[in-house]
Amino acid sequence: MTEAISDNTNLTHFNQQGDAHMVDVGNKAITKRVAVTEGRIFMEATTLQKVIDGDNKKGDVLGIARIAGIMATKKTAELIPLCHPLAITHVDIQLKTEDSPPAVYCQSTVEVSGQTGVEMEALNATQVALLTVYDMCKAVDRGMTIDGVRLLKKSGGKSGDWVVEDA
Repeated sequence: MTEAISDNTNLTHFNQQGDAHMVDVGNKAITKRVAVTEGRIFMEATTLQKVIDGDNKKGDVLGIARIAGIMATKKTAELIPLCHPLAITHVDIQLKTEDSPPAVYCQSTVEVSGQTGVEMEALNATQVALLTVYDMCKAVDRGMTIDGVRLLKKSGGKSGDWVVEDA
């Protein structure tokens, strides 16, 4: 069941004058915060078989994508202008192949003990892991499609827990 994230319907990254700003989290409690995201990259069956067989000239597609996702987590504040730099405590990138339709599924879990959440870090991890699969396989399949990148759940902080309804 989805719970409301906040009673506040205002966008928090704008000040009273309407200017973009980084939210002040200095007075927020330090809590354990977790975010889980998912996404898929769809591809031709022959491309998926190359991934499964390890028959890719660039190397271990899933292993390299996992490392790219972890690196992306740590770089989120450098890429998304108003994200806070965080001392990430745990990242888990799960990559699984799916036969029908042929795809690689990615689920990213990011944790921190801090004053702000890690949803953006987890979304960034999933997206970059899938982009890395694309990069490594584009020589044989330029028609791959990344789809369904979304937040599945988050926990911690003042707003508490949230879970997507159809998860």
